[in-house]
Amino acid sequence: MPAFPESPSPRAPRATVPAPAHAVQDREVATWLARRRHHHGAYPLERLASVADAARVSVVIPAKRTADTIGRILDVTVAPLVAAGVVDEVVVVDAASDDGTARVAAAHGARVVQESAVRPDVGPCRGKGDAMWRALHVTDGDVVAFLDADTADPDPAHLRGIVGPLLTDPTVAMVRGAFDRPYRTASGRTEPHGGGRVTELMARPLLNLHRPLLSGFRQPLAGEFAARRTLLEALPFPVGYGVEVSTLMDALDRVGLDALAEVDLGERQNRHQPLRDLGLMAYAVLCAVERRIDRDAAAPVGLRLPWEDGAVRAVPVDERPPVAAGRAATGPRDGAAAALAASAPGRAARPAAVRCAP
Repeated sequence: MPAFPESPSPRAPRATVPAPAHAVQDREVATWLARRRHHHGAYPLERLASVADAARVSVVIPAKRTADTIGRILDVTVAPLVAAGVVDEVVVVDAASDDGTARVAAAHGARVVQESAVRPDVGPCRGKGDAMWRALHVTDGDVVAFLDADTADPDPAHLRGIVGPLLTDPTVAMVRGAFDRPYRTASGRTEPHGGGRVTELMARPLLNLHRPLLSGFRQPLAGEFAARRTLLEALPFPVGYGVEVSTLMDALDRVGLDALAEVDLGERQNRHQPLRDLGLMAYAVLCAVERRIDRDAAAPVGLRLPWEDGAVRAVPVDERPPVAAGRAATGPRDGAAAALAASAPGRAARPAAVRCAP
């Protein structure tokens, strides 16, 4: 009898090979780009006015010697949203400017506080991030929107865009602005994408390397951004130029990528600093990122300047603790901050906003 060949044994199931980490991250970023990147045109004033009761909105503008720009920012960017009932309070945090910035801001409807008069117990204000941290002590909006004070071409879209997603989508916790940043040379020539040099040469490469989930953000250093107070008060604030990149990184760690959004705000012109001054800004950004990569990193002392005979320029890189932690330890507000907040006429309280989980 002929022998029949033995039946082949069934194959063992093939082991599932997990996708490389970068492939997973690429998919997450692609999903985020499709879901959370918006254009300011999606948030016309009429739409925002119809949902204005969703949250109280505070606008904070840290300012230092910006008397030539602050008035138009308040009139053009902020006033239409105040008139429509979308914005409830406007606070300019002045750095003891000697050019009349505080006077101009007050004349254009803002409540002006001097930065070092808020939380004087922690000493003089040390920079932009410190001013923003102090502003949280003298405002009460459920949503806090930050604007730069040196914008030369203000537009209400700059504010509509960053508060829009927060008022219309309770799952969004932070919104970052993004601009086209042309660079105007001394001769008057315009380079379409020449602005944002620290962003392109320092911030975005660092995030691509160390926080690739944030690689889809066009301008992680944009001064125009907004967030829910519950999130902001849970974050530490670098006192200087590291504040924008640090709050973005810490927000990712706290609430996840899908709770973050970016809105195209069009084109913006602001002051361009000399290259060597940008080195100091880049150093502050680098220190803020390094601290989040290695929490035990040694505190830097400053940036050495070879062209000044090796002098070391102090760069403020300290960080203020989360506001919520301080309030838990000392009570709702310190007396000076409460007095400053109460010194301006308030509006009727709105219903509590949807708050992101701590």
